Amino acid sequence: MSSSSYIKTIFWDIGGVLLTNGWDRNERAEVLTRLGVDLADYESRHEEANYLWERGLSTAEQFFQVTVLNQNLNLTFEELWPQVCAESRILYPECVNILGMLATSGRYMLATLNNESRELNEHRLNAFRLRPFFDYFICSGYVHEMKPHPGIYRAAIEISGHLPESALFIDDKAENCDAAAALGMQTICFESPGQLRDELAQLGLRAA
Repeated sequence: MSSSSYIKTIFWDIGGVLLTNGWDRNERAEVLTRLGVDLADYESRHEEANYLWERGLSTAEQFFQVTVLNQNLNLTFEELWPQVCAESRILYPECVNILGMLATSGRYMLATLNNESRELNEHRLNAFRLRPFFDYFICSGYVHEMKPHPGIYRAAIEISGHLPESALFIDDKAENCDAAAALGMQTICFESPGQLRDELAQLGLRAA
């Protein structure tokens, strides 16, 4: 493994590492069941609509118009959206602390590299006060491509201005880490805050 002096940029996933997922199956089942939405009908529409939404090719209101608001529930987007946002929570406070310590060190550029709609991404960065930790944001809703497609990693590498070998990527999904490694990035496949701290220490990046 490369030494910490060679790592220039640390890319962080958000959902599953720092926060709960934004609108995955469990989160949407909780909200939609409470609202009386037909889940089978919703799921039949989700994948096609989500392809556009998470890539920033449609808005949140357009997404929910296609998937939920067409079910004649006497429900408006303005009523639905706060309930969607309310499902997000800090998943691992210790990971947020590690992120903060790395940011405070001033040694590395820190960036997100996550799959999320533009609206949820902006809400979550602001609501959980994550924005100040990061220098920039590589989000599928901004760059119109999703992990594990190579395009989003290439965009991250090019925007960083450094070689892929100088980038460290932290994500909780093995397939996303494998895709990053295939382009030469170093990776940590996240399992727990303790494991993350240990693997950072092995790379010479001590968050303590």
